[in-house]
Amino acid sequence: MTTITWDPTELIDWFAAEARPLPWRAAGVTGWGVLVSETMLQQTPVNRVAPIWQEWMARWPRPSDLAAASQAEVLRAWGKLGYPRRALRLHEAAGAIAAEHGDVVPSDVDTLLALPGIGAYTARAVAAFAYGLRAPVVDTNVRRVVARAVHGAGDAGPPSTKRDLADVDALLPADDTSAARLSAALMELGQVVCTVRSPACERCPIAAECAWQHAGRPAYAGPAKKVQKFAGTDRQVRGKLLDVLRGSEGPVPRASLDAVWQDAGQRDRCLDSLLVDGLLEQTEDGRFALPGEH
Repeated sequence: MTTITWDPTELIDWFAAEARPLPWRAAGVTGWGVLVSETMLQQTPVNRVAPIWQEWMARWPRPSDLAAASQAEVLRAWGKLGYPRRALRLHEAAGAIAAEHGDVVPSDVDTLLALPGIGAYTARAVAAFAYGLRAPVVDTNVRRVVARAVHGAGDAGPPSTKRDLADVDALLPADDTSAARLSAALMELGQVVCTVRSPACERCPIAAECAWQHAGRPAYAGPAKKVQKFAGTDRQVRGKLLDVLRGSEGPVPRASLDAVWQDAGQRDRCLDSLLVDGLLEQTEDGRFALPGEH
């Protein structure tokens, strides 16, 4: 396998000229705005996140504003973004930021990690993208760019937190500003140019230095990746059950939930998991509601 090193300047310059004008990249967006965007963007496409993010920031421009909302309001506003537990974790984090950090999202990675529901990726993304600090940010797109550009592989293999962070850390310049810009540029490159199926190598600013190009663009030969399906999964059923509650003004009878999915066993399992996750609650008379709405 070919391994080469390359100068990050061209990629940073490319990002400065070609970066998409995403709303959370606009001047004046706070650490809170970046935290909300990063939470929403996990496993969710940009085009679905952008309008919801704008609605949230207009409605809840500070952590204390979101913290003051009910869990039911937050889940309704989350809409169709999927993985709604993210909304409840963000609500909990907002309360901690408001109470413990003067309503300002911290910039330090370790302090961010101490907040409820904030994982390693999100903490580093906020530090880099909101505060311009040197923090290796690794997602699927970044791993793919590094696998190709640095190691000459067709794609990244199974994730390894230690190895992946070390790979990206080795690429980052020493100064905060350049490192943060490169972190954003690596992610952007993977999202819009160095894509999984149709990499646009003719538009890549580092194509001449790319180890994958030098190796003749070999196909990925590692372990097969799991293909995520949606139709018929518990995730789809949970979404349908939550949709009933988001569309109602209060508790609904069990029959309203039974009507949305025929497989009783799967439906009951999903309903139970929503109760365990705190996304639904059951009233004393046996009906179901969003948290706090009974």
